[in-house]
Amino acid sequence: MTDSQKKIKLLFRHRSMEMGGVEKVMLSIVNNLNPEKFEITVCLNLNQGELRNEFPPHIRKLYLAEGKEDFSKNIILQKIQLYQRKKKLEKLRKNPEIIDRQYLREYYDIEIGMTYNDFESVLNSSNKNSKKIGWFHSEINVPGLKPLLPEILKQFPQFDVMVYCSQKIKDLMHIHHPDLHFPVEKVIINAISFEEIKVKAAEKIEPFSEKPSFVSVGRLHYRKGYHKLIEAHTKLIREGHEHQILIVGEGEHRQNLEKLIKENKVERTFILLGNKMNPYPYIKNADFFILPSESEAWPLVIAEALILQKPIIATDTGDISMMIAPEKTGILIPYKVEEMYYSMKRFLTDKPLISEIKNNLQNIEDQFDNKKIFESIEIMMEQILEK
Repeated sequence: MTDSQKKIKLLFRHRSMEMGGVEKVMLSIVNNLNPEKFEITVCLNLNQGELRNEFPPHIRKLYLAEGKEDFSKNIILQKIQLYQRKKKLEKLRKNPEIIDRQYLREYYDIEIGMTYNDFESVLNSSNKNSKKIGWFHSEINVPGLKPLLPEILKQFPQFDVMVYCSQKIKDLMHIHHPDLHFPVEKVIINAISFEEIKVKAAEKIEPFSEKPSFVSVGRLHYRKGYHKLIEAHTKLIREGHEHQILIVGEGEHRQNLEKLIKENKVERTFILLGNKMNPYPYIKNADFFILPSESEAWPLVIAEALILQKPIIATDTGDISMMIAPEKTGILIPYKVEEMYYSMKRFLTDKPLISEIKNNLQNIEDQFDNKKIFESIEIMMEQILEK
């Protein structure tokens, strides 16, 4: 199929392209959908984030407002620009037809919201004939979602299809809201790029210290559990178990974490590295990977750490138990400081356990099937238009 008029026209809506799991999932999807079948546009609210220029040439990318990267370095001018941007986005939010008329300038067969934060922009599209798909990545019973819950529940039935990135996410929706009028539902796990990860992991970085090292990759958000990890780390250090923890990521919780690090006097061993365009060398060069999150769905970073054959400690949340075989490819723990402490102590002291885990990780790629994942997305897109 070469005639662009016959291609299925897709519009992905998203806020911005800061380094994160959802952003990498969206890039993976648009990179792997068949360009002979699909004509793809991505509309960002903000042209912002480390991944904003990572879209392939055949993807049409547009944005509603400039990112902070393009703002003035003058603090006063920057505040004015932020205010102007806020007002512009508020106007566009209230008048979505302006987006279709002045920015998109064409209609789409299917419009996709990659997270619940994108649902409103998809559902308010002035194109009432397009099919609407939502992607949902969150456990609905997490306390942090409570203020947003009424709006999310109102939006769910308005979609034609809702995609969950894990079976547990779908199950929790039905357990907690059994009377909700659900749209057509699909469970499609996140795909991973094996070769790209391996190539990028080979990039040279500054060598770590000689101490055993744990690495974690994630947004500095309260739900990621890094405040608890600091407490577990401090206890181990005070008992004489030398090690360091490196966190790759940025976020709104940074100042709180820096304060905790200082209060516990672990500035030299608990290190916030900030965002990295390429986090894979840090995973590869660490001894272990740890994910202390309160909630996750099907975290891409766990799959990436498995591909790089790192023994993993992770909280038993979302579908992580379907990714990690307990005591064989990693350790699953409850979301508690004591469990983080105990599992890290095991990794630092139990050499036979680490040896066995590394041996079990040698053929881990066999459990992932990217081709099947992308095929299921394409089939879903085609089927939704047949109805």
